[in-house]
Amino acid sequence: MNRIALDRVVLLACFVVSFASTLFFELAQSRANEPEQPNILWLSVEDVGPQIGCYGFDIKTPTLDALAKRSLTYDIAWSNYPVCAPARTTIISGMYATSLGAGNMRCAANRADDIKLLPTLMREAGYYCTNASKTDYNFSNLVQSSVWDQSSGKAHWRNRPEGKPFFAVFNNTKTHESKIRNRPHENQIDPASVSLFPYWPDLPQVREDWAQYLDNIQTMDSWVARHLKQLDDAGLTEDTIVVFFGDHGSGMPRHKRFAGDSGMRVPFIVHVPEKWKKLWSAEYSPGQRTDRPVGFIDLAPSMLHAAGAEIPDRFQGKSFFDGDAESEKYVYGIRNRMDERNDVSRSLRDGQFIYIRNFMPHRPHGQFVEYQQTTNATRVWHEQFKAGKLDPVQSAFWEPRAAEELFDLKNDPYETVNLAADPKHAETVARMRVELKRKLLEIGDLDLVPESILHEFDTKTGKARTEYRNTDTFSAEALLSSAMGESTASADLKSSVPEIRFWGLVKLMNQTDIASSETDRMKELLSDDSMAVQVAAAEACLANEIHVADSIELLMKLSDKTNSNYYVSCNALDCLDRYRKLLGIDQVKKLASMPTEASEIRRGTDNLEKMVRRFQ
Repeated sequence: MNRIALDRVVLLACFVVSFASTLFFELAQSRANEPEQPNILWLSVEDVGPQIGCYGFDIKTPTLDALAKRSLTYDIAWSNYPVCAPARTTIISGMYATSLGAGNMRCAANRADDIKLLPTLMREAGYYCTNASKTDYNFSNLVQSSVWDQSSGKAHWRNRPEGKPFFAVFNNTKTHESKIRNRPHENQIDPASVSLFPYWPDLPQVREDWAQYLDNIQTMDSWVARHLKQLDDAGLTEDTIVVFFGDHGSGMPRHKRFAGDSGMRVPFIVHVPEKWKKLWSAEYSPGQRTDRPVGFIDLAPSMLHAAGAEIPDRFQGKSFFDGDAESEKYVYGIRNRMDERNDVSRSLRDGQFIYIRNFMPHRPHGQFVEYQQTTNATRVWHEQFKAGKLDPVQSAFWEPRAAEELFDLKNDPYETVNLAADPKHAETVARMRVELKRKLLEIGDLDLVPESILHEFDTKTGKARTEYRNTDTFSAEALLSSAMGESTASADLKSSVPEIRFWGLVKLMNQTDIASSETDRMKELLSDDSMAVQVAAAEACLANEIHVADSIELLMKLSDKTNSNYYVSCNALDCLDRYRKLLGIDQVKKLASMPTEASEIRRGTDNLEKMVRRFQ
């Protein structure tokens, strides 16, 4: 090789080495600049069940349908609570709200200082966390600025510092129950064309409300489109996990607030870009569906998993990004007080059956809740019931219910035929009853303790309600056994524990054969040390038509919150409302002027005002 040729070879080799070095450096820089954590966008919509196109519903939701085609859609997704405040408390805490004594609608529970909420944990993991803008958590001692980087109508991931991944929550209120009532309304969907569920009467008001609800969902779809476009315009689509969900069943009656599938089941779509396929679980594939049960309890551990952060041991759900974790066979639901009306129901479902345990079967699923009655469909349905114009399926919502309900969702998707007493399904009932008890013991169901007792505890001690478990007399096993009817009323009434005495009295509200010793004990409990027990004793007496005058006198006294407290007053008024036929005119007038100020719970005065209005 001559000298010139050799120089050319050397020059070419130098160029190749230089080019390769530059390319390697630029590639390394590019990889160094790539985010190590995905962005996370939550699109939460209020009061929306699975009434969207990709769930097989005849409705125009093109954006959500397109999102589902490149995402994983969950067919069995539950909100865990059929109403917003406890559902959102569960999401933000990573624990069932009821395990914190915070599972009643808009209660004001003290939160333990060591329970860090999801946004705090995400911020510690390096995320910029925003919420636009609903909170509605059931904690009294919560400073929003200590939870989110920004929580307001102006909160947005675009406000983050450069280079930070974001966890951004946007909440759409246009589908809320209250929006069904907005009039005038220009229909997109003809009310005459909609299909109604068999438990609703076919009335113009029901059709109008249902059609308007579906209209609102179609409008909401464009809101989802705007948020996805913002990601696209910023070049962040491939860097961002998107989670879309409704916060519980629709705002129509027997959906929201109902312990069954129509109250708990929500749309749930999770999009994980190809770039983050390491988070794809075994069932994940773009456009696929899964029957893996998931609940809101799983959101917090899933987000921390995606962020590469440690998941606290106290969390009670599982990451749906974890392909190695064994998924739950069931999803679980909890219904407690709804606004001004007490109730206690627990539910669970698998791929086919739903089991509901009603701890207060003397109260119907459809108690008179003022806010719900404001919806025309609810009001006319209730009026038709009182007029005796409904068939048995339509009447069931307003009538006392069985202690146990079992519905076969494959053959009875609308939950209209209770199979719990059918011998053919005895094994299924027994299996689900055992599983429900196991789960309630596992999570620690504090809301089986009357709410007024928990309120008195945290007010007097200043401690979190979870500390009630550490009191000398508390036993989760004994409490659940009593509430589930595994002990006798006679034994419960003799207990030294107020919540056990309470559940003994509830048994007597649903019992026809009562011993004389029990009636004597009921009279004694009208003077119990616990006001929650006093109210329950009065209700049990009225239900059995004994000690009526003494019971009415006691409830009149306790309904004045200056003699009791906010929760006791509400409960006494609730009981008097249900037995108002026993009241005289002067007593009704007195109840109509009861005080309603409620500063001690720090969540407003609505419930007391609603109960007092019942007598005005």
